[in-house]
Amino acid sequence: MAPTPLPARLLPPDPHSHARPTEVSVHHLALNLRVDFAARTLAGHATWQLRRPEGSTATELVLDARHLRIEAVLLGNFPEGEPTEFVLGPEDAVLGQALRIRLRPDTTAVTIVYQTTPAAAALQWLSPEQTAGTQPFLFTQSQAILARTWLPCQDSPGVRFTYEARVQVPAGLLPLMSAENPQQLRPDGCYEFRMAQPIPAYLMALAVGDLEFRPLSARTGVYAEPATLPGAAGEFADLEQMVAAAEDLYGPYRWDRYDLLVLPPSFPFGGMENPRLTFVTPTILAGDRSLTSLVAHELAHSWSGNLVTNATWNDFWLNEGFTVYFERRIMEKLYGRPYADMLQVLGHAGLLRTIQEIGAASPDTHLLLDLAGRDPDEGLTDIAYEKGDYLLLTLEHLVGRPRLDAFIKEYFARHGFQSMDTTTFLTYLRRELLDLELGLEEKLQLDAWVNGPGIPAVAPPVSSARFAAVEAALRTWQNGTPPTHLPAAAWSSHEWVHFLHGLPPGLRPAQLAELDAAFGFTDSGNTEILAAWLPLTIAADYAPAEAALHRFLTRVGRRKFLIPLYKALLARPGGRPLARRLYAEARPNYHAVATVTFDALLGTPTE
Repeated sequence: MAPTPLPARLLPPDPHSHARPTEVSVHHLALNLRVDFAARTLAGHATWQLRRPEGSTATELVLDARHLRIEAVLLGNFPEGEPTEFVLGPEDAVLGQALRIRLRPDTTAVTIVYQTTPAAAALQWLSPEQTAGTQPFLFTQSQAILARTWLPCQDSPGVRFTYEARVQVPAGLLPLMSAENPQQLRPDGCYEFRMAQPIPAYLMALAVGDLEFRPLSARTGVYAEPATLPGAAGEFADLEQMVAAAEDLYGPYRWDRYDLLVLPPSFPFGGMENPRLTFVTPTILAGDRSLTSLVAHELAHSWSGNLVTNATWNDFWLNEGFTVYFERRIMEKLYGRPYADMLQVLGHAGLLRTIQEIGAASPDTHLLLDLAGRDPDEGLTDIAYEKGDYLLLTLEHLVGRPRLDAFIKEYFARHGFQSMDTTTFLTYLRRELLDLELGLEEKLQLDAWVNGPGIPAVAPPVSSARFAAVEAALRTWQNGTPPTHLPAAAWSSHEWVHFLHGLPPGLRPAQLAELDAAFGFTDSGNTEILAAWLPLTIAADYAPAEAALHRFLTRVGRRKFLIPLYKALLARPGGRPLARRLYAEARPNYHAVATVTFDALLGTPTE
């Protein structure tokens, strides 16, 4: 029996959705789509099963839509449903349009016949040249509020629904969704999908390409383009161990299978936690499994985010803070505390940089945000991730791991397949943990974490013994020791990144050449190392790295890496024209989630 979503009447209003789920909410979707690569559109129909709270007399269903062509709306199923009146409201720069559908009092299902447009920001259509093979590729990115650009829906994380889908694709291509997935091609190109657990719209996902599958265990596996699959299977060989480690910590995995899809390099994020099918960037394929903490993060979302979901994007920290904490606990369980300590220090350094960039007094450094009227992507910063994790780390420091682990495990079990807002969570935290010990909330300074700027003084320090050794090696190099004499042979990617971040500003090209000759940074196949190295080469105008910079910017679409590189170019005297030229060339390979950021930073190439 499928889990039941939390009734909509219990949820807070969502400032990023036109929908009014307290009047009429959706609870099951039957989706039928045809994928047209030539036109770069999806076309078909979506049938929503409706739920009305007791006593509701609503005669209108309100859905979110953006850049969709609505051809007809039927009361009932397709094609026998009865046409009804509908109106697309005015376009809002953030929210898109409200799709208002006239209902009868007895209406239990509504079908929308529609197609997407080339402006659909969730959809990235790739030519064969932008992939690892010879076929085109499509993938979606629905988070935060982009599901409405390829599906008329109640696009709020507080509204959950089950779904089934039928997707028609060109022969020879394999479609995948955040659902039960095929593992083999079908000659007719027609595929069916089913998701029995209720999910919010931002976890709707579709990918289509020349894909193959390789199992890693009875419940895990990896999909990738044929050229990428062997390396990916080797990189993710520990996936079953990760799932088992997560279950040991915080309870059973409740989504049946856990598979990965390695996307082409233009994917704008490290990963996306679509249920049953995590999307991951190929930039983590380092060849030594050194960057798989990203997979642990996306896996942790199967509990924090997918199972218990932030009710609105103002509550985003409830997804990401728990997930970062959980991710590092998984990595510690698999690879030891010293390894997890490195991740904690790297994350803390990122948090400090983010606070400096945003401003230490800014309300955007609060955990609970106020994003009304703004794109919720503005809240996708290290504040939600690392400050949220730091709050939990502080709580662990105060109450001990056993008590905190018991609290988190029960939290996931009790609120599974529901949405959670900050106010409700704080009430639960106080009742189940803080109020059991006199003065504990005061010691934690809970309100300062949630509703205050920066980092409360109560936060414990973070440190890493392995990084301390890196810092000692860095000092010896600065004191004249040749880089070839440094004790770096066994360093992980994290240690190399820490070394590069610790280099003093203003290095001369000759100093970079010395390091490059010893360690091969410019030719590194590890994107984390390369992304830490290239800003140094930009600042020093280090010519041997120019080709590597060009390749990186025009091939990789991951925002985390691109933002510092473009900012470094802009900071270099005379660097803006070069940054704009590179961006004009690279922009067609970037997802809309990334181009919004870079258009604001650099200006659109036509300006």
